[in-house]
Amino acid sequence: MTDWLISIEGTDTGHSVALMLALMAAFLHAVFGALQKGRHDPWLTRGAIDGSYCLMAAPFALFVVPWPEPHMWAIFAGAWVIHCLYKFLQAAAYTKGAYTVVYPVVRGTGPLFTVIGAYLLFGEVFNGIQWMGVAVLMAGIFGLAAYNMAYLEAERETLNVALGLAVVTGLFVATYTTFDAYGIRATANPFTFLAWFFMIDGFLFPIIAYRRWHGMENPPAVGPLMQRGVFGGMVAFLSFGSIMLATRLDKVGEAAILRETSTVFAALIGWLVLKETVGPRRIALMTLIAAGAVIVEFGG
Repeated sequence: MTDWLISIEGTDTGHSVALMLALMAAFLHAVFGALQKGRHDPWLTRGAIDGSYCLMAAPFALFVVPWPEPHMWAIFAGAWVIHCLYKFLQAAAYTKGAYTVVYPVVRGTGPLFTVIGAYLLFGEVFNGIQWMGVAVLMAGIFGLAAYNMAYLEAERETLNVALGLAVVTGLFVATYTTFDAYGIRATANPFTFLAWFFMIDGFLFPIIAYRRWHGMENPPAVGPLMQRGVFGGMVAFLSFGSIMLATRLDKVGEAAILRETSTVFAALIGWLVLKETVGPRRIALMTLIAAGAVIVEFGG
């Protein structure tokens, strides 16, 4: 598998595989976001998920994939700091605001800065048609957030704080996307980066979650929380792994844009699973998001 992936980097086959991986990551990322906003406190859910994927990744990191090259340790340290800050901000945003408002803002802030970062780090350039696609996609995402905000009934008193946290979280999405793309390209074996990243990244939040759980007057039962954590850990592997492999196989900016179709999946999950209302206006905005992604993909 590793040899095949490396052999298709920068080829037409690699482009097609990257497209499929980015779309799979979009769907799974929306599932992941819904898991964190769902039944349990977002901090507890994040701790359960991180602890699960840390334990699942450890055997692969220690005994299966090649060990990281010496220069990778500084990259892992940088990735750990960036992802910790991102997760603090995301959990805080989900605590303060509705999922269908927070999630589109988080995802809508990221694409523009990711494209700029991909230009600065990797020399990737979008043409005029692709920039039009970025604008269409961002208009759909922020339009969806604005619509949700206008008709939101719950959590109105914390809405401004939630939106502020969502914007900053989106900036960190762009930061980790470009930095991690650099990291997965800096090692000979992409699965070395993924296995060690998950093991290192999953260390902190279980400690934070335990302290929060221990301080609650009525802490939730551990069993259902850990079930959600194990499922979320598997989703995280597939979602993050897919987008990282996509950024190694093809352009970082295009993969990041395609991942933002996760907002469409998130709205569908909010409607079907979280029982949040979806009407014709939101369907039109979701269509706009998908159209923007299509323009970026085929405009290149």
